Amino acid sequence: MAGSKSPGPDGMPAKFFQHYWNTVGDTLCNMVLSFLNDGHFLKKLNFTFITLIPKVENPISMSQFWPIVLCNTTAKVIAKVLALRLKKFLPNVISDSQSAFVPNRLITDNILLDYEAHHLIKHRKHGNQGLMSIKLDMLKAYDRIE
Repeated sequence: MAGSKSPGPDGMPAKFFQHYWNTVGDTLCNMVLSFLNDGHFLKKLNFTFITLIPKVENPISMSQFWPIVLCNTTAKVIAKVLALRLKKFLPNVISDSQSAFVPNRLITDNILLDYEAHHLIKHRKHGNQGLMSIKLDMLKAYDRIE
């Protein structure tokens, strides 16, 4: 974890934990283990700061901002440990059609699949039932589909 990243509401960047590991290491490890073993997660650890950084001068819509979320370092550590533990099970859970954010899969695979499907629909010569495709415009930063 990069030590110089901006801190969250706790005000402590990762560098603090790295520098004072001999003092705070046991407490942090116990908090992570408490979450993993008992599901115990202090509510205040989940507080975050959200700030919007404008992409353009005088923005007028949400799509013209980058949302930056500043999380507590302890929550980041717990999330990282959990992600590393789940990583080995994800190939069994994630659909083969999911291509973004999966190691060794490219989002361009879906673009090629889309092209092939449209080609098939356009040049179909047999059958009397129609085919249909739907184009969705997805805004990733706001988890919204139009």
